Amino acid sequence: MTLKITPFINLNGKAKEAIQFYEKALGAEVLSLLTYGDMQDMKDTGDLKDLVASAKLQIGESEVMISDVPDPTHVQSSKQVTIGITTNDEEKSKRIFEALEQDGRVDMPFGEQPFSPGFGDVMDKFGVSFLIYTEIQN
Repeated sequence: MTLKITPFINLNGKAKEAIQFYEKALGAEVLSLLTYGDMQDMKDTGDLKDLVASAKLQIGESEVMISDVPDPTHVQSSKQVTIGITTNDEEKSKRIFEALEQDGRVDMPFGEQPFSPGFGDVMDKFGVSFLIYTEIQN
């Protein structure tokens, strides 16, 4: 079973610019990139269609996730960089989410998303923000 810790960067409409910067500055390789317009249930997103919903970069031996937040007013300093926890087992992801939400705050309930069979956003009781992400099995 896979269990990885990944930094997750939330930006206000500058994710593509940041990706290009990290490609040049750090030799990052784009492993995946999904815009809001690429998502089936968000085809008519207007100004959001070209923003990054989810991107994964390989930087050396590590991965970094980057996205644009649809409503820029929601990127608080405590949420600009978040710890991503990735598994390849939906039940394991759910157990981790439920453990972290104890005495914490759920910002997005755990559930299926177009980019993951099990995803959720939670802040633990210490104020640390986590995105729990289940990889899609091919």
